[in-house]
Amino acid sequence: MFATPVRLARGQPSFLRRSLDEFRRQAGIAIRMEGLHSPQKPFPLMKFDAPESPERCKLMSDQTNFGGYSRAALSYVPGAAHVDEEGGQGRIGGGERAGEEPAHALFKGSISTELPPNRSEIQRSGFAAWRTQDRGWSAFGKLLWDIDPYSYLALRVKSDGRKYFVNIQTESIVPTDLHQHLLPCYTPGQWETVTIPLSAFVRTNYGVVVEPQKEMLRQKVRSVGIGLTDRVPGPFELCIADIYATNRAPEKAVTGREDSGFDLETEMEDEKSGTGMMDEVEPPRKKGEAERILI
Repeated sequence: MFATPVRLARGQPSFLRRSLDEFRRQAGIAIRMEGLHSPQKPFPLMKFDAPESPERCKLMSDQTNFGGYSRAALSYVPGAAHVDEEGGQGRIGGGERAGEEPAHALFKGSISTELPPNRSEIQRSGFAAWRTQDRGWSAFGKLLWDIDPYSYLALRVKSDGRKYFVNIQTESIVPTDLHQHLLPCYTPGQWETVTIPLSAFVRTNYGVVVEPQKEMLRQKVRSVGIGLTDRVPGPFELCIADIYATNRAPEKAVTGREDSGFDLETEMEDEKSGTGMMDEVEPPRKKGEAERILI
């Protein structure tokens, strides 16, 4: 028998490149002695700065998962000059220089709650999401992000004001667990940097709050992403420039889990009725096992 080669997603570097990059990263940590103090520089997780950047992400929706009617796309948009309503070059939020817009990914589509025909087992529909692809393996083992030295997750975004959730998946004992938090946007239609304490993320499983809450396994982060599960029919549009871990406290701070976007009492009632918020986590499947429908 011969081992089946692992097929990498487009845009993923080779095994040798991943190994060299991981060696440089670990060597840099040792040289800078980051284990002895809190890092001052941000730790990038995803940056949409090249045309191939969206290929490092996986796109999901009820259309792709079980034949629903919600549509979603993730495309690259190069940086461009920005002109304000008065005809001059204006300053964009999130620290961008005047007259410039960052290169970014455009998460765009429309939500439909219409159920697919001839699929009686599907009881709910209307979601779209994306997450980073698994980073593969290197000579040092499976590539995961270690964000334990950091206190916050920051995102540079331009939102349309809809209710998006930020998702973090780790190599936890329960692979279908997600740590989620509402994406807090204060100036819809403008670029801004939003910062969320990592301690404010809520542990969920298939969109339902899990009790007891356990601390996120920050040493082994598998993926980050954003989902739209408000089930409000109509178009959506979200721009994302980058996502990174940081120790820099925000000007507008999220105070804790009470700002997570989850109402614990409501979530527990949803769990009893089987109508909790939809989720995009894919459970592990055994060889030959049919794909599970996420509802």
